[in-house]
Amino acid sequence: MTCVKETWHKRYYVYMLRCADGSFYVGVTSDLERRVGEHAFGIDPHCYTFERRPLELVHSSDFHDVDDAIRWEKQLKGWSRRKKIALIANDWAAIRTLASRSKKR
Repeated sequence: MTCVKETWHKRYYVYMLRCADGSFYVGVTSDLERRVGEHAFGIDPHCYTFERRPLELVHSSDFHDVDDAIRWEKQLKGWSRRKKIALIANDWAAIRTLASRSKKR
């Protein structure tokens, strides 16, 4: 009998929440469900989202490499509101257009 060794890879998630005031919060975690729950329940009164509840998860991406996840998180945090809205809509044409406009400035 052959034993198949299954390799387990940890996943990291970059997520974006839409806050009640219309702003966005971007974060990274290894447990998406737990982390979104913490935001929703207001576990940390010092967190950006605490006074901006209720919240809606509007985007998440998963990664096997934590460094890739952190890079994507930082990139999203630097995006304009319009680019974030285009990402939520999965409108990559608009993201490219908005990116080329920002490069011309």
